[in-house]
Amino acid sequence: MNINKRFIIMIIIALLACTLAACGGGNDATNTGGNSDPAGESSGETIATGDPVAGEEMYNQVCIACHGPGGAGIENLGKDMTTSEFIADSTDAEMLAFVKTGRPVGHPDNTTGVDMPPKGGNPALTDEQIMDIIAYIRTLQS
Repeated sequence: MNINKRFIIMIIIALLACTLAACGGGNDATNTGGNSDPAGESSGETIATGDPVAGEEMYNQVCIACHGPGGAGIENLGKDMTTSEFIADSTDAEMLAFVKTGRPVGHPDNTTGVDMPPKGGNPALTDEQIMDIIAYIRTLQS
């Protein structure tokens, strides 16, 4: 019975995540914003070029369902971002590429057993919005 309750809770959380992702929106017309290198790929910089205030708002629409308030993670669903070595060791360009592709359940580095869908399940997210989220996530590790 306990396993059934957990399964139902995970289904509800997944449905909420999908609902939040669908509501997250985004306007593809603002995709480039005049910045052809939003992640600083050419310079290899690791400091986010996004807006952490806008990133927190977007995080709370798209990422919070799995990664929890303040990036603390949700057990068996989304990793804790506040202490993640993966995030700390990744450049903004690497983080942008990661978020855009996600991590399927079959990936050897997936330790949750749950898919991280591309763009957190919100295909409308622009690179700039993702960079804003990355900027916010970087503040969680300070």
